[in-house]
Amino acid sequence: MSDWSLLTLLFITFALVLAGVVKGVIAMGLPTIGVGLLSIVMPPSHAAAMIIVPATVTNVLQLFSGPRILPNAKRFWTLLLTLIAGTLVGGYWLGGLSSHWAPPLLGLTLSVYGVLGLRAIHFHTPTAWEGWLSPVIGLAAGFLTGTTGVTVMPSAPYLQSLALEREDLIQALGLTFTVANFTLAFALTGGDAPLADPHAVMLSLIALVPALIGMEVGRRMRLTFSPATFKTCFFAGLLGLGAFMLARGFFI
Repeated sequence: MSDWSLLTLLFITFALVLAGVVKGVIAMGLPTIGVGLLSIVMPPSHAAAMIIVPATVTNVLQLFSGPRILPNAKRFWTLLLTLIAGTLVGGYWLGGLSSHWAPPLLGLTLSVYGVLGLRAIHFHTPTAWEGWLSPVIGLAAGFLTGTTGVTVMPSAPYLQSLALEREDLIQALGLTFTVANFTLAFALTGGDAPLADPHAVMLSLIALVPALIGMEVGRRMRLTFSPATFKTCFFAGLLGLGAFMLARGFFI
């Protein structure tokens, strides 16, 4: 932290507040925005480590926002199990967020998610497919979590494709993100990983403050702003950020 300039500190604070605002408005996107922006000024592994406490705390709060934790856990247990396995595979055996291809892969993930959102592409998964597709989605989501620190792809579009009731969807997303974040936190504590350093843990705890401030701002904005307009800005920002990270990873 002592090596950061004032401008870098201001940017980090801005990124954390903005990530919280997004979470407050649309109930997701904190690690997506947080890791994406923070990766501009630090390695993706350090960005994921800094965002891990804010992401985990806010997702746990979302998880316990409704009464159907056990039914959702029972329904999606295969997704959650392979999500854990995929995160560990991506985080350990494939080099994880410290690998040289983590930044462009993060950029690609953000770009694809941005395009899906801007084009309002909605998938529909037949009930008969859920049994075999859930573990596949979990494995893919875990791999991307372990290598990019972003937990939304492809689990969020998949859960949205199941025509769940709104409260069930919010809680299922919270459950998936919580499991992903706890597993990622475990992967980030091994060996020379960032969270093996108590200093990094302290920074993540401090990061909770601007993130929660942003969430409260976002909650109030939700009462006056059009969610559709905000989502358009959100996905456009993801696409631009992803394209920048792709370009930087391959050409800059």
